[in-house]
Amino acid sequence: MESEENYVLLEQINQPEDLKKYAVEELAQLAGEIRQFLIEKLSATGGHLAPNLGVVELTLILHYLFDSPKDKIIFDVGHQAYVHKILTGRKDRFDTLRKYKGLCGFIKRSESEHDVWEAGHSSTSLSAAMGMATARDLKGEDNRVIAVIGDAALTGGMAFEALNHIGHEKKNLIVVLNDNEMSIAPNVGAMHNYLGKIRNDKTYKNAKKELESFLKKIPSIGGKLASAAERLKDSLKYLVVSGVLFEELGFTYLGPVDGHDLVTLNNTFKQASQMKGPVLVHVITTKGKGYTPAEVDSHKWHGITPYKMESGQVVKAVGNPMYTEVFGSTLIELAEQDQRIVAVTPAMPGGSGLMPFAARFPDRMIDVGIAEQHAATLCAALAMEGLKPVYAVYSTFLQRAYDQVVHDICRQDANVVFAIDRAGFVGADGETHQGVYDISFMRHIPNMVMMMPKDENELRHMMKTAFDYNDGPIAIRYPRVNGVGVAYDKELQSIPIGTWEVVREGESYAIAAIGPMIQVALDAAEHLKREGINVRVINARFIKPLDAEMLNQLARERTNMIVLEETAVLGGLGSSILEYYAQHDIYDMRVKLMGVPDYFVEHGSVKEQRQEVGLTAEEVALEIKKMKPRIQTRAK
Repeated sequence: MESEENYVLLEQINQPEDLKKYAVEELAQLAGEIRQFLIEKLSATGGHLAPNLGVVELTLILHYLFDSPKDKIIFDVGHQAYVHKILTGRKDRFDTLRKYKGLCGFIKRSESEHDVWEAGHSSTSLSAAMGMATARDLKGEDNRVIAVIGDAALTGGMAFEALNHIGHEKKNLIVVLNDNEMSIAPNVGAMHNYLGKIRNDKTYKNAKKELESFLKKIPSIGGKLASAAERLKDSLKYLVVSGVLFEELGFTYLGPVDGHDLVTLNNTFKQASQMKGPVLVHVITTKGKGYTPAEVDSHKWHGITPYKMESGQVVKAVGNPMYTEVFGSTLIELAEQDQRIVAVTPAMPGGSGLMPFAARFPDRMIDVGIAEQHAATLCAALAMEGLKPVYAVYSTFLQRAYDQVVHDICRQDANVVFAIDRAGFVGADGETHQGVYDISFMRHIPNMVMMMPKDENELRHMMKTAFDYNDGPIAIRYPRVNGVGVAYDKELQSIPIGTWEVVREGESYAIAAIGPMIQVALDAAEHLKREGINVRVINARFIKPLDAEMLNQLARERTNMIVLEETAVLGGLGSSILEYYAQHDIYDMRVKLMGVPDYFVEHGSVKEQRQEVGLTAEEVALEIKKMKPRIQTRAK
């Protein structure tokens, strides 16, 4: 942290109760210090800057007015909880933010008693709030429950399910709608338009005040006249603000409120805390507030790598294009040739590399908002109508659409292309975002084909393969890393479904690997060669179907095999190989599985995460040396 001269008030804040010794008006200086602190610290570590700059005053008032952890403050997603972390005793650890064994970039229950709900995916806070409010009532306690949810997260279907339940049960809780008109990318959809109407409708607010003032001047309103007055107010709502959605769902609606006006926020939340039943406080905030680069481009600054604080210039590592970029450029290339190709994404056009595609083919780009389930079923229907939909989605978000993948896509054998980004370890985003489960939850589904490229050139060929394939769903998974740096073939060609390739010859031992693990296998083989051990390295690029011919050959040759994958061992590629041998009564194979063990791997660099679980060339070489060579029978 900088000197006490720069952070006069912030130095005095170590727990939420420390806020309560100040007048509300004095918190404005603290808000400024917190913004400067965030801008300074994240310039070194990177992280979610714009969302946190937008909720400084809101978070201050929540902790000023309520008594955490007795009162439960639940942050949807959690990437906007840095201010909460600062106020709850963790400001001295911000140099470790998102680093290995350091401060988590999301809410983490093991970090603090004030972190009451963990989430890296959106739209869960309202269900959690309903659960905590129900538990409170069953236990006879009297604490408050406050859920903070963004306008983008409110588009998630799970949020609507919770709104419906909360409004029906009339539980005492507060929903804070943090409305900044943004998720990661600009918001889309009818809910976004509805909130915009509420934000901007001064006519309704002025007319309502005039009506209430008129009614108060009447000496006595009772009986039928009182009922008529209430109906008149309701009619005015419907006349001026279409829908009045939240009040119809059973909430008392307060707002819109300026999310950067401390006094108004304080008064509004005092009012909300005294009301019975569910209350929705609609707070208008500016994403990136207080830092010009983040205000101008809050999309870019949602999650940012290290940058120069004064200029806002991002410090970029020099390297080969990321797989995401290669996917985006190749998709344009293929879409130029095939007008049936349509891209679908759940609120991740930037992260999935689709912005250039959207600019080139605006009518063939569909951003459904935070609605992974809807996106999957939409793709199924597009495919049935003869189009070629590509569902571009992070591995961690695809798991939210599991039922739709099974029921609507695979069961109906819909010809959908899955572009599964962030497959494998994701580094600083950590355990809530690790893309290590998609093989386990997809390969067992009938009709599914799955593949993973060894390099960016093979990714291009796999995309050609996927769009040439007409027999059902097909998935390509690729990692959140830079490409290997290989040259591209001029002509794209389809790869025969279910075929592997030997990328390095050897005998007695073989490593079957996928994706980035192929380079790890090659490094291990090179190390072992110096010790006189020649290891065959296989690019097991098709996870489903397997290359039965090559597996049978390895069995005939009595080859010792390691299966190397940056995915969950349970249900992964290695499991499928063992299943194959068991199903074909091949019991004398020696197969060692190396992948991600049965626990959640936390945040850090990808290199550190691989080292933690033993996915390194050194560990692979050690495992090979533990295997004794066997007498081989050469295949005829």
